[in-house]
Amino acid sequence: MTPRIPLVIDTDPGIDDALAILLALASPEVDLRLVTTVHGNVDLELTTENALRVLHLAGRSDVPVAAGARASLIHPQPERAGHVHGAEGLGGVQLPPSPAPTDPRPAVIALAELLMDSAEPVTVAAIGPLTNIALLLAVHPEAAARIDRLVVMGGSATRGGNVTAAAEFNIWSDPEAAAAVFVSTVPTVMVGLDVTLPTVLTVEGIARFAAAGPVGATAAAVLQQYLDHARGAYGVPGVVVHDALALTEVIAPGTLGTVRRDVVVDTTLGAGRGQTLVDRRSVSASPTAVEVAESVDSAAALDLLVSRLAGLDQDRG
Repeated sequence: MTPRIPLVIDTDPGIDDALAILLALASPEVDLRLVTTVHGNVDLELTTENALRVLHLAGRSDVPVAAGARASLIHPQPERAGHVHGAEGLGGVQLPPSPAPTDPRPAVIALAELLMDSAEPVTVAAIGPLTNIALLLAVHPEAAARIDRLVVMGGSATRGGNVTAAAEFNIWSDPEAAAAVFVSTVPTVMVGLDVTLPTVLTVEGIARFAAAGPVGATAAAVLQQYLDHARGAYGVPGVVVHDALALTEVIAPGTLGTVRRDVVVDTTLGAGRGQTLVDRRSVSASPTAVEVAESVDSAAALDLLVSRLAGLDQDRG
């Protein structure tokens, strides 16, 4: 039997973050041991409450949730993404409150202790701004060195940005943090807009897991506002599953085709702020190089997502 992958999700729920958490919970390949929250799509209090409620929806209130950074490292995040995710982050859907309290430890402490105490290396999926991860690198480098793989949803090599012409939202929210992460020696995969934008969950796919039971139906309801946004922002008849695709790479390594590249983040205060400058001239041998996702089997990724989300209700039946 293949050992399960110990996993931490660092997140700012967010509609697609909620989908990613549910995908992880529905996947026997991974053992979700901790969720840490960060500012981003909405304020920290809401991202933390949303994480607790999503876990409770799936019957996994036993997974601890630790609250992290409420602001970027240096410059304030110019705006949240309530216009995309709804004012409270979950598309206007009110999930039942969780009976579980927030872990009393700050996120960086909880993450460092888990990494140091784990008998095997831990994968970290960072699907929000990278503030918590940059703080871990700065304050607990010995713990960060025990990360098996850091899978980041963020950035773009060839497609420009989605919040500005140059920048993807998660990187733009804290470019200084992203810059620190992308020049570290932690083995890092960048799952950016190059592979997420072509991976569109259709209305038909959503209907498949919506029909499976209450968890799937609730997930579909949460997605409705995101569906409306995707039509206007990307011109696609479905949901671009940014964060869930990063979790797919965690669950099924090799879904994405990656190439080792040097990545630099623009931390200036001009029009390029938050851009990920990916050197695509050659494969990099640098110890700080990033595995940049440049190709994707979108059909396989979407089939995994839909079947696993439908399975959440089947397992509870």
